[in-house]
Formats: sequence, C-alpha cells, structure tokens
Amino acid sequence: MNVRRSAAVVAVLAVTTGLGTGLGTGLGTGFAPVALANDATSASPDATSASSEAASDVSAAPSASASQATPTGLYGSTDPTYDGVWRQSLALLALDTVGEKPGAGAVEWLAGQQCASGAFAAYRADATAPCDAKTAVDTNSTAAAVQALAAVGGRDAEAGRAVRWLKENQNKDGGWGYTAGGPSDANSTSVVIGALTAVGGAPEKQERNGNSPYDALRALALPCGDGKDGEDGEKKGRDGADGADGADGKGEGKDAGAFAYQPDKKGGLAANADATAAAVLGSLGEGFVAEGESAAGTRAAFAGECVAGDSPEDLAHNGAVHLAGVLAADGYLKSALAGAEDQPDHGNTADAVVALAAAGDADATEKPLAWLEKNYGAWAAKAGPAAYAQLVFAAHASGEDPRDFGGADLVAQLKDTGPARDVDDYSSVPHDDAAAGEEDGDGLGAGAGAWWAIGLGLAAVVAVAVGVVGVVLRKRRQA
Repeated sequence: MNVRRSAAVVAVLAVTTGLGTGLGTGLGTGFAPVALANDATSASPDATSASSEAASDVSAAPSASASQATPTGLYGSTDPTYDGVWRQSLALLALDTVGEKPGAGAVEWLAGQQCASGAFAAYRADATAPCDAKTAVDTNSTAAAVQALAAVGGRDAEAGRAVRWLKENQNKDGGWGYTAGGPSDANSTSVVIGALTAVGGAPEKQERNGNSPYDALRALALPCGDGKDGEDGEKKGRDGADGADGADGKGEGKDAGAFAYQPDKKGGLAANADATAAAVLGSLGEGFVAEGESAAGTRAAFAGECVAGDSPEDLAHNGAVHLAGVLAADGYLKSALAGAEDQPDHGNTADAVVALAAAGDADATEKPLAWLEKNYGAWAAKAGPAAYAQLVFAAHASGEDPRDFGGADLVAQLKDTGPARDVDDYSSVPHDDAAAGEEDGDGLGAGAGAWWAIGLGLAAVVAVAVGVVGVVLRKRRQA
C-alpha cells in the first residue's frame, strides 16, 4: 500500500517486476522530474507551491550517508533519508487505527517535516531550516502525512496546507505522479485520493482540466472486454497495446481487471499487482486504513468475475478479482529483481489483503492472511515500523485482531520500534555510523550490499539522480 506503494519511473526499477515499489512491470515512458520546494519564495506557510520546479542534478535528491543522524521522535532505527516521513505516517496511522495514542514527540516530528508550501519531502535532516531549491518534495510523502495528521487530530492547519499543495499539483489527466508534474501513476494517485478522503474531501469533485482522480485510474485499468472488433480497446484508448494479456491490450485472461502502474512506451498497459492493490483502494475512495465492508463490498455476495462496467466501484471490483486470482495458488504475491529468482513480497501481499477486504472478498483474504501470520516475522523485523503498520492495516481490514496475529502482538511490536522517550527537542542526534550504513530496511530478503551493488551497476547506465530517486521509491513501497 503502501504501497503501496508509489513512485516515479526510474532506471533502477526499470528492469524489475515488483519489488514492492508500485512499479512492477507497469513502468512508465520516461523519467519523472524531481519536485523541489523553496520556502524562501513563499510569502507565508499558506503560499502556493508555484515555485516547485523540475531539476536534473543529483543534488536535488537526498543522499545516503553513513553518518546520517537518527532523529528523536522518529519510529524505526534505520537511516530515514528515503522513508522517514512515510514510515512515521504509517506508524502513527496504524496506532490510531487500534486506539493507541502516539506520543506527542512522534506527532511533532512529523508535523515539523512540512515545508512552508505545505509539501513534505521523504526526510529533512534539519527541519528547522527553510525548504529550498534542493528540497525534493513528493506527493507520496505528502499524502501519507495528511492521512496520519488527520487521524491523530489537532493538526488541521498542517493537513490543510498539504492538501492544498496536492490539489495545486494535480495533473491534467486528474491524477498525480510521484513528483509534482511527473506522469500520473496508479499508486501516487491512489494515496492522494486517500489523503483527500481523510480530510473529508470528495475525490470525485477534485478535477483538473475536467478530469478527476478516478478518470486517471480508469485510464490505467485493463478492461474485461470480450474483444469484439477491438471496441473496448478503442473506447479506452488501448487498442494495439501489447503489455497486457494479448496483443490488443484488452486485459483478457489472467490480467483482466488489473491496473497498470503507468502506460509503457507504446501506451500499453501491463498488469501490476502492487498498482492494482493501491488502485482498488483508491477507486473505493479509501486510504491506508480500510474497513472490511466498503461501497463495493455491500454486494450480497462477492461475484468472482470481471464485469464490463467502468465506474470506480466496478473497477475496484475487477481489480479485486484479479488479485484474488493471483493469490489463489500460493497465497502471496511475488517480487523479482532482474536475473534473480522471484521472492515472496510480504508488503504487497499485506496491501492486497486490505484491498480484497475493502472490496468485499473476505474469502480471498484468508489464504494470504494465514501466510502472512506464519511468515512475516523476519521481514517485518528488518523492514521496521512501516511493515508492522501494513500488517496492522491488513488484520484490521480483515476483521482480525492485530494484537493476536498468529499468536503475536503486532501493536506491541510496532510500538517497540518507536522513540525511546518523548522529548521536547526534535533535532537529530548522533548514532553509530556503521549501523546506519548496514541496515537498509527493505525487507526483500536480500542483503543491503546486494541491493546497493545492483543499484550502482544500473546507475552507470543512467543518471545518478534518477537512481537515487529509485531507492526512495523502492524503500517506501516495500517498507
């Protein structure tokens, strides 16, 4: 959900089929620009984000450093450079979901990460300094923070500024990309829908150029058409696409009803389980936290067939049908790194459980939920607070008790990753350099050295800046 989930199109992930990033095989056609914030040009915290601009130099993105300090008030002990706001937001939201009140320091840390424009970056080491032209703000961090701040309460001003920034940076197709102005993708659009809903907004009324977020998601859905005369493909602009389950891009067969992350270079749509899980929730107007019975789940019985309609509810239903089919065999989703064997994807599996429960297919949640209960331990312990949060969301949506998840207490485990104390000083404090460099928190079952080796190899082919952004996205969706 996190996924899921998402993210800009980057070279590090251009050869992958999952990784819990939201990219999978539904990669877009080009590189999204890095959105920048400059508080110096803002007249007040309520100023617009007109100063956000694209940049190609590597200095625009946060850089990893072995000496990165661990901030107080923050959940998790790994380097927060790429996922600090994301994991903090999910942790606070998960605690609120189970009736736990997060410490004031943890909430203050999150609120303190906001730029005057209203946007959030993945992490700002010095939150007392104004955001400038090198602050890489993004829609995913911002939308996640909105959901968390709205849930804990008392932060209406901060949430309101963030929502306004999101609205101002909506694309003409009605969706959002990972960065402001970047190509729309299913994951980013869905997490923003969750933010709009969290503050009591109506996503269907949030339009740009006559298009709502649901129009953006509709354009990324693989239809269930019967294939006659290419009619369905023409209606949705996908005739001739070759990334689905057949040359016409109609999504017939195993990929019918799925969502793509983004169109490919030819405009084709390739089914992506992570994007599908996110888009099911987005189509239902849900955020990270979903109940087991939402609009689509009010059907007397969940019909396990793809339907021809294209309303948001129909598209959510179709996406759930696709997820149920993918999960039927093993009970978990898979991620793969080019040249490596497929690996179980715990984070995306948890996200899929939430999506299925929200769509009303309770039966389809049983097998993946049971698998997660038996296999989440090592992954969550390494991935940290966002992983425990995803599991809490999955248990909650399915009607299970997060405090008795396969005999374990997810809430206690999440709280154990939290700040050791509530403090008034939210600045960074030093910590062990080696520990920061060794723990990547990706939860993919591969060591940090393996991932960075692969990332650096690919970075030799593409711009270093793009590779850095890729790490940000991958950590967020899998953590």
